[in-house]
Amino acid sequence: MREACVLVCLLLSFSQAARQGQDIKCGACRALVDEMEWDISQIDPKKMIQTGSFRINPDGSQSIREVPLARSEGNLLELMESVCERMGDYGERTDSSTNRKSYIRIKSRSGEPMDLSQATLDSRVTGSLKFACETIVEQYEDEVIEFFAHENENIKDKLCSKRTDLCDHTLKSSHDEL
Repeated sequence: MREACVLVCLLLSFSQAARQGQDIKCGACRALVDEMEWDISQIDPKKMIQTGSFRINPDGSQSIREVPLARSEGNLLELMESVCERMGDYGERTDSSTNRKSYIRIKSRSGEPMDLSQATLDSRVTGSLKFACETIVEQYEDEVIEFFAHENENIKDKLCSKRTDLCDHTLKSSHDEL
């Protein structure tokens, strides 16, 4: 009987640790998307960049096209280099009904005061978020670039839930935490 009780306790603690890891990965992905979208919004949409081959085709033409700078591959790669540094701007919030963790911005971009009554500020959490963000950027770099270069709507759900399965548990819950 005692072994069964110990086994059940171990399984429950493993399940809870796995769920917390899932929450961190999902939160990091959703925060990464928010930060990238904000960075992209800060770039003048009229700015264009030429992409393509600068070689001359046999007919004398070049295969060059203009794309918005904000969503160009070079700009997205540059943004991805520093996006995880801003995970320190997030705090943890626990949903009282599901006991699931979500992550909310605790530092305003505009300097306005924010309601932090539901946020827990913890350096271990921000460190875990930053590590998860860096892992996502490393493992899913191509997917991140693809979505931000070609998609404009619902990137959070498409990237974090459908493509990478980092947020598979949130398909049944609200997506407006961040």
